[in-house]
Amino acid sequence: MNIKKFSEATKLTAYTVRYYEKMGLLKNISRNSSGHRWFTEKDIVWIAFIKRLKDTGMPLEEILQYAELREQGNSTSEQRMQMLQEHALKLEANITEQQLNLEKLQQKIIYYSEVIKRQ
Repeated sequence: MNIKKFSEATKLTAYTVRYYEKMGLLKNISRNSSGHRWFTEKDIVWIAFIKRLKDTGMPLEEILQYAELREQGNSTSEQRMQMLQEHALKLEANITEQQLNLEKLQQKIIYYSEVIKRQ
């Protein structure tokens, strides 16, 4: 598929797709006979994973490191797994912190609700 359809499928702008390719997150993108980028379903799956990592707070530099290991093949599986395990621990800590923040916020909302009822 061309970059327009790929952008629609991944919900990324064409600019972002080109940026990801330039920085090395998207490698070995084929070109059609006109020289335009040609993406596959496999590229969509990869971008979905990149987006998930970004959504969980993994910096692009770490995602790029993961991508470079991925490019090297199965011999780097242990390193990639370790990266994901470390990131999962960070994510769990962040979720715990955010849950505490939410609870404190909800307590304050209850407080104000009671203040308003008394007025």
